[in-house]
Amino acid sequence: MFVPLTPLRCLHRAVDLFGCKIGVVSGERQFTYAQLAERSERLATALPKFGIEPGDRVAYLSFNNHQLLEGYYGVVQARAIVMPLNVRLSEAELTVILNHSGAKILMFENDFAPMVEKLRKNCPDVQRWIALDEKIPVADLTYDEVIAEGHPERADIFSYDERAVAELFYTSGSTGTPKGVTLAHRTLYVHALDVAAIYKDIESMVDLHTIPMFHANGWGRPQASTMHGIKQVMVRRFEPTFVFNLIQEHKATDMCLVPTMANALLNAPDLKQFDLSSMRRVMIGGAASSPELADRVEKAIPGAECIAGYGLTETCPVLTSSRSKGLAYESDQDRLKRQASAGWPIPGVTIRVVDLDMNDVPRDMQTIGEVVAMGDHVMEGYFKEPEATAAVMSGPWFHTGDMAVWDEDGYLFIVDRKKEIIISGGENISSIEVERAIFSHPAVFECAVVAAPHDQWGEVPAAIVVLKPGEKLSEDELLAFLQQRLGKFKLPRIVDFSDEPLPKTGTGKIRKMVLKEKFWAGKEKRVQG
Repeated sequence: MFVPLTPLRCLHRAVDLFGCKIGVVSGERQFTYAQLAERSERLATALPKFGIEPGDRVAYLSFNNHQLLEGYYGVVQARAIVMPLNVRLSEAELTVILNHSGAKILMFENDFAPMVEKLRKNCPDVQRWIALDEKIPVADLTYDEVIAEGHPERADIFSYDERAVAELFYTSGSTGTPKGVTLAHRTLYVHALDVAAIYKDIESMVDLHTIPMFHANGWGRPQASTMHGIKQVMVRRFEPTFVFNLIQEHKATDMCLVPTMANALLNAPDLKQFDLSSMRRVMIGGAASSPELADRVEKAIPGAECIAGYGLTETCPVLTSSRSKGLAYESDQDRLKRQASAGWPIPGVTIRVVDLDMNDVPRDMQTIGEVVAMGDHVMEGYFKEPEATAAVMSGPWFHTGDMAVWDEDGYLFIVDRKKEIIISGGENISSIEVERAIFSHPAVFECAVVAAPHDQWGEVPAAIVVLKPGEKLSEDELLAFLQQRLGKFKLPRIVDFSDEPLPKTGTGKIRKMVLKEKFWAGKEKRVQG
């Protein structure tokens, strides 16, 4: 029998098997899965009354909350396309995205009212501006007024085209202009199955939504956790004390973090004041992890396993995770190295590391190649950009733009973005490798390594370092520390200590292009030493 694959089946399963169970906690409010489904269905049946037709885009400018989760299902049930926006983008950036997407409706939290006032003047395609909170002058109506126009009606999944686009996510733009990534019903459903396949102890799991759900499909958690009737606790804004409180109050067992978020938790002054013993698994993704970071997380939250994952917006996003493969570790150091790696493919994904001619590079942990992926999780394409889509595909293989090495057991170790490899005197230097070495110094809070111009070598590594409060470290002391960990040609030729946090994208990635600009602004500033 052919049954269309759609994320709506995740919600239907939750209602049928876990309808009376608390499914969502959002601030002071909580909803059973039956209530979540009813609200989503009301949204779905109301949207056509406000001009939404199949294929139309419904944008959300919102932190994590129950309304956004309802949109994941209600907008999709209406055969429209849900489009969560990065809340940390500027008004100019959001204007470009809204106009490029042609979104007809913008749902927004009242926190963004000043931004919405400006957007209304520059985004003519948006026909309805809907406040998720109480009515305010800049809004046409409220979310509650919208769903009051709808009624409960379970979707007939047999009437849905599984290849139709259900979600549209714009990339972070960390390496260029944001592109709209289209994800189909089928892609999302199979991704949810495959993400859920790496969950542990599902019957007692409590999922803390620390990752913003505008970030690459919330790493698939909104669908995978719904499918299994798991209690989902919304983290509206990431702030360490708030996160600790939620873990303690709801006995949260699982959360996902980008490295900068993990670092913030580890360095929070009140870390030890909370009972975090319920936490069982912390997944690091969004940027490369390190053995030192994994070790610090496991020591700070005893009993929790810290693993890593890897993927891109274009892959829904999860491609790999560093969960145990059943192999014996040679030492605890070997275990942490494997857990901090990108890991190995989750079900539904095939990964290769290839040279310029699409030949697999040796699994020797030395030869660098580009990661290419094939499988159920790869996007349908970039929205309105067929040429850009064709540029990243080789037949069924998606070019990630990430450079990596791999070992004989298939574990993937990301060494850098293709555009961020530092080529110094003909040698390839991984900025991530240098960053990991710097981060292992106990005085370092965060760091970034970029290429700086050099008359003799072409490029050299430049390190921008932020120290922990109260710590002192000189350039000579740091270089002496690094000499024990890196080859001489990999050592930073420039070390800038910054008193300010490093600039980051809305998804927590360090904006290396911004940091790099100052070194390349004017050739007269090239390093001569």
